Amino acid sequence: MIKRLLMVASYPESIVGFRGELIREMVARGIEVHVAAPVGGRGATGDAGGEGDADRSAASSRLKASLEALGATLHDIPLSRTGMNPLADLKTLVALMKLMLRVRPDGLFAYTIKPVVYGALAAWVLGVRQRTLLVTGLGYAFTGTQEGAQGGNKRRLIKALVRRLYRVALGRAHMVLFQNPDDRRLFIEEGILLDTTASRVINGSGVDLAHFSPVAPATEPVSFLLIARLLGDKGVREYAEAATRIRQRHPQVRFRLAGWLDDNPDSIAAHELQTWIDDGAIEYLGRLDDVRPAIAECSVYVLPSYREGTPRTVLEAMALGRAVVTTDAPGCRETVAPGVNGYLVEVKDVDALCLALQRYLETPALIVQHGQASRARAEERYDVHRVNHSILDAMGVETASSCPAGLDPSVVR
Repeated sequence: MIKRLLMVASYPESIVGFRGELIREMVARGIEVHVAAPVGGRGATGDAGGEGDADRSAASSRLKASLEALGATLHDIPLSRTGMNPLADLKTLVALMKLMLRVRPDGLFAYTIKPVVYGALAAWVLGVRQRTLLVTGLGYAFTGTQEGAQGGNKRRLIKALVRRLYRVALGRAHMVLFQNPDDRRLFIEEGILLDTTASRVINGSGVDLAHFSPVAPATEPVSFLLIARLLGDKGVREYAEAATRIRQRHPQVRFRLAGWLDDNPDSIAAHELQTWIDDGAIEYLGRLDDVRPAIAECSVYVLPSYREGTPRTVLEAMALGRAVVTTDAPGCRETVAPGVNGYLVEVKDVDALCLALQRYLETPALIVQHGQASRARAEERYDVHRVNHSILDAMGVETASSCPAGLDPSVVR
């Protein structure tokens, strides 16, 4: 039984939204929870966006207060989400080791690549008894779309390095969790996940069905919405192109986009975004602290992503009762039953994306029908409490006589 756990995350803004209920359930079971994340200055996060010191300090204070309200303790660590600076990453590893020596956890739960890699290594060296790692997606190293030979060579080198780091880290875990079967299969095929390491597939991060309660969708005018970091591999360019084409024939249709520019190498350029806005193809909502009002105002949710772990925004849209158009890609395809709660299209296929969106313009009744099916699917598969039960069971916090809901017993080993 874990008594004191260290959770390591790379993106502090998402901790409460993505892991708040998990932290709450851990605390309720008597676990002392500590959370490590880069909540300090810009150098720690590596994020762009023009936040000043005062803004970052306020955000850090809000996160600290939110975690304390859940019963957890927040610790600041130096960690850059992007980039492969060896000295910076060594600093992260050393900081995690120092924190573990101070906190003395007997359990580790780390997610996203750098927390997984450096959290696992630090915990292994220091003998942390139980180490659970969650692969939430493959990231730019596997899915980025750099153009040209130089960009391709750079991505191949990054992918090779990431593969090695993952292999070393996952080999030192007691349990590795994946959010879709395709990622797990890829890790096995590429020799990243060893036969000696236990692994399971869970249904994403789950969604709070009470917080994201259903709202009837508007069907006139039809409004599409995409919420994502503004990266090429999120399908943002395909979405903008589909908006341009459809609005030429249906100028009343709205295409809304929420998210932010990132310093990821695959980021959309600021001038691209501005062009879409100026041309009237896209209504840009910026970065949202609460996505529920934007989803409630849309008719259909769209995510033309190239690959995901399990897309959280899709689960939130489903919980609110929205039809979904996404790609037939790992992590995305699991969320949609084609023709039941939405449609799947091929990655990078703008023609197919336009045809799928056009169906809702031609048959508006599908908006309501598919939206209701999405809510039912969210209740059946993605209830955050069921997913958390799966995670806790995998960590040995809970034991069950049968496989818990939200977990596929065929992928447990």
